[in-house]
Amino acid sequence: MTDKTYETVKIEREDGITFLIMNRPEKRNAMSPQLHFDMEDAMDHLALDEATKVLVITGAGPAFCAGQDLRLYFRGTENDPVMRHKAHEASDNWRWLKLTRFPKLTIAMVNGYCFGGGLTQMAACDLAIAAEDALFGASEINWGILPGGNVSWVMTQLMSHRDAMHYAITGDTWDGKRAVEIGAVNYCAPREKLREETIKLAKKMMEKNPMAVRFTKEAIRTVRTMSEVDARDYLAAKSAALILRDKEGGRQKGMSQFLDEKSFRPGLGAYARKPGESK
Repeated sequence: MTDKTYETVKIEREDGITFLIMNRPEKRNAMSPQLHFDMEDAMDHLALDEATKVLVITGAGPAFCAGQDLRLYFRGTENDPVMRHKAHEASDNWRWLKLTRFPKLTIAMVNGYCFGGGLTQMAACDLAIAAEDALFGASEINWGILPGGNVSWVMTQLMSHRDAMHYAITGDTWDGKRAVEIGAVNYCAPREKLREETIKLAKKMMEKNPMAVRFTKEAIRTVRTMSEVDARDYLAAKSAALILRDKEGGRQKGMSQFLDEKSFRPGLGAYARKPGESK
């Protein structure tokens, strides 16, 4: 599949890992309507791309994403309700609906500034790794407004009630190390090693059964708001569906390697898979 070219987005590839890059570095990758349209289209393209095993969302230059572009997204559409509606729909679609439902594993590689609306796509990714000196914040309070859209809700998904309240009402920033402490990202790394560590994490995940990864990440997101009884029923149905959908037959292979061949120990890595066995 040939990659498209976009005005505000870049696609880079490395051994099954696809980097989808917000590309407005001169604006710290603040999100314009065009960026939303480009990201939405690119995600549709990559969801069906067999060469993409892991999708990494990141930003060009020294920033991940500085939030919505105030001039282009807000002021630029205030007298154009049709464009405002289209931009709003595209923004919600790619940053949450498409990312949380993306069929491959997703990783947010937070390489720098991540503010306001930029927190949404970071939270929507399955995993997140940040540069130690990346700077996060919800600075809306400093403008006399609240973190709108779904940013306030996203903050409660990323961190504890106390931390979400603190950072929302003070406008204080936090760095990559603090992001790990409060549970907003999984790992942090020195900026110069961020891409290397992201690739290492992606390759680790590429060793896993891709259908099992997909069903597991869907399950974790879904059961979070369920009662224990409902979650148990849902997970039983999800497990049965996974067995039917998994072309690799991972359950049978893992059990055979563990019980019969004595070659697999679950706590020490994934069961052995044949080269190219990743669809």
